[in-house]
Amino acid sequence: MRNKLILIASILSLAGNVQAGAYDDILAAANGDQSEVVVDFLKRGMDVNTADQSGSTLLMIAARNGNIDLVQTLLSNRASINRRNRHGDTALLMTVIKGDLEMSRLLIEKGAEINLDGWNALHYAVFGEHLELARFLVAKKAKLDARAPNGQTALMLAAKAGNLDLVQLLVDADADMDLADYTNTTAIQLARRHTHTAVVNYLKKVGAVE
Repeated sequence: MRNKLILIASILSLAGNVQAGAYDDILAAANGDQSEVVVDFLKRGMDVNTADQSGSTLLMIAARNGNIDLVQTLLSNRASINRRNRHGDTALLMTVIKGDLEMSRLLIEKGAEINLDGWNALHYAVFGEHLELARFLVAKKAKLDARAPNGQTALMLAAKAGNLDLVQLLVDADADMDLADYTNTTAIQLARRHTHTAVVNYLKKVGAVE
């Protein structure tokens, strides 16, 4: 009986080691853009939503790497498109912060949520100063006045960065110029604090209240 128990324990341990090895291998393949290897693991039964220690899934990794073919394959295998990692990021947010318009367009077409609670896609596009991507998100009905965790809107982020093109884009789209963040600071005050004179002058011209 004792020998039988030892044999069972050995088999279970071996199975666990094999599973752990497959887990490490599929993540390494995703990070290395080895799409065929990832697909092979999926065919052998690996979970399409396998994630690394940070909670980043195969889809997030492929999207971050700009691997459109692998992203499409994972989505066709029902990868969770709006899943968040431990930092609160989704595949779309990882893509937006890099300014990848093509990948962002694909993910949104497949159902990626733009207007998440907390940091959202428009915040990330503006923070990264990706003008064309921000323009695309505005056209896709991104919520202009949504607040980031620090209370700042996309317009406040653009004003703080001194990016006049982004400020003009958001104002033209009817972003609220007079909202204040959680420290009671408005977009024009943020621009003035960071000595972005062109932004200050523009916001004054279009009627922002200090």
